[in-house]
Amino acid sequence: MSSKLLLKEIVSLADDKKADNIVALDVSGITSLSEYFVVCSAQNLIQVKAIADNIKDNVTEHPWKTEGYENGTWIILDYVDIVVHIFFEEMRSYYDLERIWFDAKEIKV
Repeated sequence: MSSKLLLKEIVSLADDKKADNIVALDVSGITSLSEYFVVCSAQNLIQVKAIADNIKDNVTEHPWKTEGYENGTWIILDYVDIVVHIFFEEMRSYYDLERIWFDAKEIKV
């Protein structure tokens, strides 16, 4: 599956679980970590895990690595070309990834 199709699928699955403020960033020109970051948030820890589980369970590819399930305030699903960051709302404000990667181009999905 191409990165663009995977990106659309991930955003759609996050939206299915009512993720807040979904942002897709093209970071390919500024880092070798991945092509895209998807950043979204949730109002409670149960929803953070529900969003992550929905993506993980329904994307045809398995994530290369996952982090954050233990505490559930920031779950990362790493699909190599796409890294998904699912935050509890307060943690998203604290880490402010959009500010850190301000020079990344936002992708409309």
